[in-house]
Amino acid sequence: MVNLASAKMPDLRYALKETKDGEALMPEALNYVQFSALMPVLALISWTLVMWLWVMLTRIPAMRKHKIHPQKGKHVHELHDVLPQKIRGIGDNYNHLHEQPTLFYALAFFLALGGGHDKVNVGFLWAYVVLRVVHSLIQATVNVVSYRFYVFVASTLCLFVIVLRELMRLFL
Repeated sequence: MVNLASAKMPDLRYALKETKDGEALMPEALNYVQFSALMPVLALISWTLVMWLWVMLTRIPAMRKHKIHPQKGKHVHELHDVLPQKIRGIGDNYNHLHEQPTLFYALAFFLALGGGHDKVNVGFLWAYVVLRVVHSLIQATVNVVSYRFYVFVASTLCLFVIVLRELMRLFL
């Protein structure tokens, strides 16, 4: 069992490494392995922004086509009955990327800063990202709920495995 009271805490004061021309690189406090736990975070944030673009590129033209005043979108649920289902699915998925992934983000930072950033956990972080991308593509295209459900469960299991591994690492 780990004695958290006597555990050595990382020094969070760090300077940024610099290239020859003075550009900032990776913080010195994070070694490559720790940093690798944060790369899936950047990947999922990037995917979320791709979905945002997809929403904008489909919702705005659909609202114009159906002559929907932008104020009607004050509460997204009010657009539910007036936008085509395919357009709603893309927006719904964008919203979903702000729900459960918040656990993923917190967990990835916990791993990077708390020492649980081994290859297995980082692999599960990447698996989570891939599964969320697959979930997005399903919801924004064919939107078969059973497919989405299985992918959602698989992505959630990735988080469960990481959390269980961390609990065992810290307390057993």
